[in-house]
Amino acid sequence: MRSTRSRIIHALSFELIGLAIVIPAFSLLFGVDMGEGGVVAVVGATLATVWNYLYNLGFDHALQRLQGHTAKSMPLRILHALLFEAGLLLALLPFIAWYLGVSLWQALQMDIAFAFFYLVYAFIFNWLYDLIDPPRRPA
Repeated sequence: MRSTRSRIIHALSFELIGLAIVIPAFSLLFGVDMGEGGVVAVVGATLATVWNYLYNLGFDHALQRLQGHTAKSMPLRILHALLFEAGLLLALLPFIAWYLGVSLWQALQMDIAFAFFYLVYAFIFNWLYDLIDPPRRPA
């Protein structure tokens, strides 16, 4: 299991690097003002940071209980990323529609673009993070 310090570093670095990439990309892709796109991204990142911590803590506890360790196989990494993004997608959809004054359909398209980016990004980031700071197996 990871320490609280490691989990906080993981969550914050994930979000900060993601924001640096997604704000300009979102603004260009959807023709949204960089400031508005930034607000959507920062609110999303804030929600995602809290969700990231809680989700990964719960996921690791489930893995520990089910398999006796927290190491993830490739299929488990894929499931981990998909479930994380599905939960976040549902949470952000109403905010995007309301804040940008767009239809739920438009907000869904934007939210899916965010989710697709973060799905790929989460997979790569978490894999690299595990290489840099491997999960500890119990003694």
